[in-house]
Amino acid sequence: MNDSAQTPRRAMILAAGRGERMRPLTDTMPKPLLVVGGQPLIHHHVAALARAGIDTVVVNLAWLGEQIRDYLQDGSRYGIHITYSQESPAALETAGGIFRALRWLAPGPFLVVNGDIYTDIPFWQLRIPPQADSHLVLVPNPPQHAAGDFGFDGRHATPRAGQAPSYTFAGVGLYRESFFEGCRDGAFPLKPLLLRSMGAGRCTAQVHQGLWEDVGTPARLQALNQRLAALQRV
Repeated sequence: MNDSAQTPRRAMILAAGRGERMRPLTDTMPKPLLVVGGQPLIHHHVAALARAGIDTVVVNLAWLGEQIRDYLQDGSRYGIHITYSQESPAALETAGGIFRALRWLAPGPFLVVNGDIYTDIPFWQLRIPPQADSHLVLVPNPPQHAAGDFGFDGRHATPRAGQAPSYTFAGVGLYRESFFEGCRDGAFPLKPLLLRSMGAGRCTAQVHQGLWEDVGTPARLQALNQRLAALQRV
């Protein structure tokens, strides 16, 4: 079996953001360390990646990043190896952060997870087809993002201008090094690269109907914790 049909063995957690909408909680603590369901948010990601067979995880750091490093350390307690990609003096945006970490992620497909979501997406089931350079997990549009991000034709992600129903990008995707062709080190966003991939018919997708929350504000964090507590009481 070639690498295009396998579950990726390497992954990245995006954890460098400032978390402005989470202030004042993030004035003294990075958002990935906020507690969800009794554990720091990033713990849930690392544990899930380890269960999925990932053996190497890259975590990018900027705002209060040393707190994340101190918490996760080398990853040995999860049975994986964690490498840190330092972004200073400021975060490099999503694509810029991934591009800087490519030396640890490539060759072969790799998984990227936003550090500010909470989800039960089955990482171990994610695959990227041989002809694709990106594969996105989409979710039904939440109330705070009713317009969605992209369309979905049953196989490929498409720009929302098309006729396909719109969905929200879950912040979970698989990529190949070729997705970043022509990029240079620095701060730059992910969406233009996704639109380029979509235009070439190389961005596949799937829809996740399970648990997914964008833990973007104190109110959403509180609501998520209340929801999880209620589930534990059932």
